[in-house]
Amino acid sequence: MKTQTQANASLAHVAELIADMPIAMLTTLDANGALASRPMAPLEMDDSGALWFFTNLQSSKVEHLGVANLSFTDNAQGTYVSLSGRGEVAPDREHVHRLWTAAAKPWFPDGPDSSDLALLKFIPDTADYWDAPNSRMVRAFAVVASILAGKPVATGQHGSHTGLEASASAAGATS
Repeated sequence: MKTQTQANASLAHVAELIADMPIAMLTTLDANGALASRPMAPLEMDDSGALWFFTNLQSSKVEHLGVANLSFTDNAQGTYVSLSGRGEVAPDREHVHRLWTAAAKPWFPDGPDSSDLALLKFIPDTADYWDAPNSRMVRAFAVVASILAGKPVATGQHGSHTGLEASASAAGATS
């Protein structure tokens, strides 16, 4: 994923956490109000913190982007990120061409000019993260120690960043 310089420290922290995670699960509400998730490959995190993906205009998800969640997992590193926000479809051909990779060709055989190809822009508002960057053995020891102690012991960092959309907009207005 291409990552641009972020507008503020919270977005920079989110960018750092997800930089090496090639797949996110996008969850939306379907037509019946049930949660529906699907894997998505992030292409870019722009300077306002928005995440960009290729999407098929024929997909039902494009009708249900008002409330969305992206979750990223790196089990090997012990890092988990959940982004709440919203999505929108952006049929920007120039941006599609700039982000195009051969890896997208199986889904869009006509290349970046496929008629059903558009960009899905995810705009995060809140990020929750769990980051336990120690080795698996250290994390396993922390789990055992937590069980024995009856409370969490050295399980890493957990935190939240809120107002990401508002803070990115404010940072953009001052630059």
